[in-house]
This record gives sequence, C-alpha cells and structure tokens, in this order.
Amino acid sequence: MFDTRFEILEDRNAGAVGLHGESALLAFAASGRAVAHLWEAPLGLVAPSSYRRYARLPQVQADFARRGVAVELRPSGGGVVPQGPGNLNMSLAFPVSQPIGSLSDAIYQHLCAILQAALAGLGIRAEARAVAGSFCDGRYNLAVGGRKIAGTAQYWRRREANGHAVLAHAVLLVDADPAAATGLANAFEAALGSGRTYDPDAVTSVALSLPGNDADPERRLTSIVRGALRRALAYAAVGAHRERLAELTPRRRGTDRERSSCSCDQR
Repeated sequence: MFDTRFEILEDRNAGAVGLHGESALLAFAASGRAVAHLWEAPLGLVAPSSYRRYARLPQVQADFARRGVAVELRPSGGGVVPQGPGNLNMSLAFPVSQPIGSLSDAIYQHLCAILQAALAGLGIRAEARAVAGSFCDGRYNLAVGGRKIAGTAQYWRRREANGHAVLAHAVLLVDADPAAATGLANAFEAALGSGRTYDPDAVTSVALSLPGNDADPERRLTSIVRGALRRALAYAAVGAHRERLAELTPRRRGTDRERSSCSCDQR
C-alpha cells in the first residue's frame, strides 16, 4: 500500500463531494493521490442499491422527499444509514497496487484506527465490533459501551494505469439524536414493508459518550471532532499500524474492475 500521509481536502478544492462525490474522490485516488475529506450532509437516508427490489421504493422516496428527507441509493451493500445535521462523514480515497478486495479487512481496520485515535483524544474509548439491533450493523462498526457510534464502508475501482482506487468511508454520530436517527430508519423500512426494525438503544453519539456527558449548548462539538479527526489523519499513513496511530494522536489532557462493501457485509 502507499506509505504516505493523507492530503486533507478543503471544501473549496474538494470538487463535488458529499453524497454524490464518490467519483470526484476516486478521481484523486486514480491520479495517485491519497486524500481525505470531512463533510456533512442534509437530512436524509442512504440505502444500498439492492433496495430497488422493493416495488414501493419510488413512492416511498417521493413521500419522504415531501417531508424534506432525501433517500439516496449507494453502490455498496449493507443497510440503511441515516444522514443529516449532527453526523460527520469522513471519506478517504487512495491508490493501492494489490488485487481487488485483498486488503478489505486491513482498510476497515485502518479506518477504524483513525476514528479510534480521534475519539481517544476526546477521552472516548471505542472498539470495532458488531452491534445487534443497530442500523447497517457489521463487525467494523465502531462502538462505545456496546453501542454503535460509527459505521464504515468501502468501494474499489480499477485504475487505468495499474492497481485500484479505493474509497473508504465512515459516518460518525457526533451530536445527532440516536433515537431520531433510528426512528427515521425504522419509518423508511416500515414504509417499504421490509420487515426490518432497529433498536434506538443500540446507537449512541459522541455527545452522549463524552466523559461527564458534557453539554454543548453552542453546538461546537462538530468543530471539535473535526479537529480531532484532522489531527489523527495528519499521522495516518495508509497501512500504518493502529497502535501507532493511537500513540501519535495528541490526547486530551485529564467485479475485477470494481467492488464495494459496507461493514454490514463483514459479518
């Protein structure tokens, strides 16, 4: 793998990112660059393309859109993921020379290590594990106290030169309301008639996990978490060992061409 640091893209030079920005980020990786982008999305739900099997999907999308909730489909597998204010997304795009999918576990572990290092700097201990009852559950969730705080996914695309471009992605609940996020996912599944339900008690957030559960009336927490992630990324060489990431992060005082997966698939 590339032994390099991630270039953190600012909004002004990241191009079209966010829910529709996968191609833009993969283009950076295809050109040989290892980049990271931290971003937020409007209120919505992201579901795997396999949900097209539900005949009611177009009508449900239209109904939710009228409520101000966009329902997007993604190429990776897994389950429904709530988006919106209070969630922070981290997307990493980088080139690899190995065969498709051969580094999937290592990439998930590296992604989790960056998140763990950032959260450790805030006094939060997190672990990679499945969390029964959470939306889009998988063994590379990040959990605090047995409750899901982040989900992960990745996507591989062949580069024209050689190797592959990889997009690794995480959604971190910062100060989003776990009950509201889970309720939105449950309402969507119920409207589709999928039979799936999720447990709000299986999910937590950074705000709820902070030592002392410190209140944040001015909603500065997202900015603080961004800073913690940027510090973790500054030390995060692709392929670096997870313990090394944790050690370096400043602590708070006191097909053949492409393949996608969600950590929900890694069970």
